[in-house]
Amino acid sequence: MEPLYSLVIPVFNSGRIVGDTIDRVVEVFTAAGLRFELVLVNDGSSDDSWQVISSRARTTPHVLAINLLKNYGQHHANLAGFRATTGDWVITLDDDLQNPPEEALKLIQAAQDGGHDVVFGQFETKQAAGYRRLGSKMINLINRRVFGQPTDLAVSNFRILHRDVVDRICNDNNAYPYVTGQALIYSNDPGNVLVRHDPRPVGSSNYSLLRIVRLLLTILFSYSLFPLRLAAGVGFAVSALAFLLGGGYLVRGFITDSRAPGWTSLVVLLAVFNGFLIALVSMLGEYVLRTLNAVTTQRPYHVVERVSVDEAGGRGGHR
Repeated sequence: MEPLYSLVIPVFNSGRIVGDTIDRVVEVFTAAGLRFELVLVNDGSSDDSWQVISSRARTTPHVLAINLLKNYGQHHANLAGFRATTGDWVITLDDDLQNPPEEALKLIQAAQDGGHDVVFGQFETKQAAGYRRLGSKMINLINRRVFGQPTDLAVSNFRILHRDVVDRICNDNNAYPYVTGQALIYSNDPGNVLVRHDPRPVGSSNYSLLRIVRLLLTILFSYSLFPLRLAAGVGFAVSALAFLLGGGYLVRGFITDSRAPGWTSLVVLLAVFNGFLIALVSMLGEYVLRTLNAVTTQRPYHVVERVSVDEAGGRGGHR
């Protein structure tokens, strides 16, 4: 039997374009003669995105619309979509047609030809603002350090994952999912294929600088001890400097007469030490908070509603 392809699309404030995205996906995969299902996850949109995708799900076979309780973030929405899929392969793409659905066929071909269990789309030219390109470079640097991303591998949110990899990600109980990093952890042979990245036809990107910073912090604090080790390293360096400074003042006190009462040095040292201790305690508190959330949270998201034209349990591939 031919494989079933599940397409997962996180949706956030894209009411003006997501309907066209759905139409393009259905058109491309139907024309290619592939069995597929489409899972759209509304991630707490404040516009009419849910009305658009739920309306399409009521009238279009093999389309499932999921409405999350609030905005949890793109990776949480992807995880919710993963857990609703039944396909042999899962493809993730954006809701704004910057990932052209016809380019997903290249992902499928690369997975079949190369024997990869994960294939990331490598953009020929990324159509994004400068801060997003810079953010992508920073994330790549962190991915290489934290997840062992090969230097010759480019990652993106446009990717295809084998069912085995998806199941491993779904079974991961991390309260702060990061699908790209988890795909690197749980894949055996990741690969790349060149794909087109189109300009957004309507509106502007919802991925702001603040969201990029939050993602960077999520990766660092949820999957790495690097911030803690960095703080420890800075602490040792500051301590060594303080010992040297103290030794210097001690020697100076023995060989010269000091007219200074010493309060300036004392205040400076106290300020440095106390400031560092506060930063270290705050960082430890962040780790403790995330550990507490991971232990006490059953799911990192909550589903409010599911809409599909197909009968419950009867969703299959569409040709």
